Amino acid sequence: MTAALDYLRSSPLFWVFVTVAGYRAGVWLRDRTGGHPLAQPVLVGIIIVISVVSVLGVDYDTYFEGGAMIHFLLGPATVALAVPLYRQAHRLRVMLLPLLVAIPIGAAASIISAVATVHLLGGDDVLARTLAPKSATAPVAIAVADQVGGMTSLVAVFSVIAGISGAVVGPALLTLMRVHDPMARGLAMGAVSHGIGTSRSLHDDPVEGAFAGLSMGLTALATSLIVPVVVALLL
Repeated sequence: MTAALDYLRSSPLFWVFVTVAGYRAGVWLRDRTGGHPLAQPVLVGIIIVISVVSVLGVDYDTYFEGGAMIHFLLGPATVALAVPLYRQAHRLRVMLLPLLVAIPIGAAASIISAVATVHLLGGDDVLARTLAPKSATAPVAIAVADQVGGMTSLVAVFSVIAGISGAVVGPALLTLMRVHDPMARGLAMGAVSHGIGTSRSLHDDPVEGAFAGLSMGLTALATSLIVPVVVALLL
């Protein structure tokens, strides 16, 4: 039994299986609950993976030997988001001006509010620099935080939390605010909850998902340009 557990702890393929099985369990739970907001596959998958890692007493580096195989696929998966956007290209002309206005303003609002909140709660400049790019997708947030002197490991956590929170709360909040247009909903979801919110939008509506993917990319670009300016002015 001990030998079997030792093998599982050190086997990259086992951790690939745990990750995929955790996400699949999340999909099953979402379908069984009729798409309940808390039954997000990514959130369920994270809980399952953390539970297994904790029970087996495995450190993150050991887990990531297998998780890296899935991590590698994030690049192609992100690029693949261009496919649903291409299918909705005829709608893009209508949203071009709103995009050029809303994305930079939304990114700036997110950055400034994060910095202001940290200072109001008594946090230091390092924490403010870490939180500033949290609304960008994790790889971009990590690169930007590193550039401006933030903590890269911590910004990755905040970026994932922002994504999960947006995917859980975002659709209900948009409905409460009477935002029903799928293009507008997609832009909002992609801007605040990046990849995880985009995945939720793709499940809800193909048009919404396409514009969420576009918004995620443009928000990441805007964040990478605006954060250094805000940090230079405010910190």
